[in-house]
Amino acid sequence: MLDDIYSNKIIELAADIPLIGRLQDADSSATAVSRLCGSKVTVFIKAEDDKVIDFSHDVKACALGQASSSIMAKNIIGSSFKELKELAIIMRKMLKDNGPSPVGKWSELGILEPVKDFKSRHASTLLTFDAVNDAIEKIK
Repeated sequence: MLDDIYSNKIIELAADIPLIGRLQDADSSATAVSRLCGSKVTVFIKAEDDKVIDFSHDVKACALGQASSSIMAKNIIGSSFKELKELAIIMRKMLKDNGPSPVGKWSELGILEPVKDFKSRHASTLLTFDAVNDAIEKIK
């Protein structure tokens, strides 16, 4: 049954995470940890006018956490704080309330939709969204 969530695309994303490391001139950083599995994501954000202008992250997570972090890194630069807050809400609803997948530049996150059936995997999948929004709150 778990094979349903670990698709080839998830494995590909987990194997090729962009923007790894520590952003030295970050305006903010935050870490999110899953108490259930120990997965951890730390993000570093540089912002201007309520938009992300640079980003990096350190990802020590399972393949699902790595895949969601990979998609985040591919799309976050240029995103507004409001967009990122709304994205986190959409992802939570998709996993916990059978809501729709994200659309537009975030539509690739739809590959994580099967995770909704595995509650024990929700936390690691959502780590990057939690860390990003915590970092944004620190900037505000």
